[in-house]
This record gives sequence, structure tokens and C-alpha cells, in this order.
Amino acid sequence: MSRIGDFAADDVMGWTTKSPELAAGIGGFSAAVYGRGRLPMRTRELARMVIAFDNECTACVNTRDADGPAAGVSEDLYEHASEWRTWPGYSPQERLAAEFAHRFATDHTALRDDEDFWARCAEHFSDELLADLALSCALWLGMGRLLRTLDIGQACALTLPSRVDSALR
Repeated sequence: MSRIGDFAADDVMGWTTKSPELAAGIGGFSAAVYGRGRLPMRTRELARMVIAFDNECTACVNTRDADGPAAGVSEDLYEHASEWRTWPGYSPQERLAAEFAHRFATDHTALRDDEDFWARCAEHFSDELLADLALSCALWLGMGRLLRTLDIGQACALTLPSRVDSALR
């Protein structure tokens, strides 16, 4: 049951009527992450899913990208997200993105100070891709915690719109 209104358990957007101006801003941020982000979709989706599990957000865990299958994002990627350290189906870049996402969500100051991590990251990410990853994680961490904390949309299964949206490009 939602903590800020009488919304159905599968209504992930109704809460936005409680703060339409701020919700519009987060909507723009979300559109930028999904429409203009430069991360490969597999890398992005694994990082997103790791944060979804860290947030314990059912709506986030159930979300899929409409273009995922065409971009090589299979259900295996999602099903093994909690095994990001060991599952052999992830590339080194994907594994590092998952590590970043997990540590961003659970111990950001240790991540900041981990020179070994940053050296490993530099082998697989440009500064621009790291900026995209960090900004994306900020969106997912904040929105996932909002939805989970306020018990909003926890019965939802969302499909993200196609990444090829001319209005965003």
C-alpha cells in the first residue's frame, strides 16, 4: 500500500501527481539516462539490476528494456545479476559496472578511495562512460529507494521505451 496516496500496487506513476514539478525533472533525468546514455545496453542493464536488488525494489527488478533482446540482453543477464562476481556470462566491463553499482549503493566512500578499482576501471571505461555510469546509478538508486520506501508500484513489471527515440536524440 502506497505511503503517499491511495494508488494501486501496480501504479508506478500516480505518485507524481503529489509533486508534479519535481517529478517532471526526474522524468527528464530518466529520459536522458535511457535516451542519451552511452553505456552499452548490457552494461547498463546489469548495473541497473544490481542496484534494483540492493534497493529491494520489485518494480525495478521486473523492469526490462524493449530493445534488450536486439541488443543482446537476454533473461540470463537479469537472472544472474546477483551472481555478478562469478557468473561467466558477463564481460569484464559488465562485471566492473556491476561492482561500481553495488558499491555505489552500499559503500560509496570505500569505492571512492579504492585505487585498485579505479585502475581496473580505467582499462574498460573512458571518463565519459564512467560519468554516464555514475549518473545512471544516481537515478536508479534514488528512484528505486523512493519507490521501495514509499511502497509504490511494487506489483509492476515495466518495459522501458525503445532507446531509439528521435525526440531524445
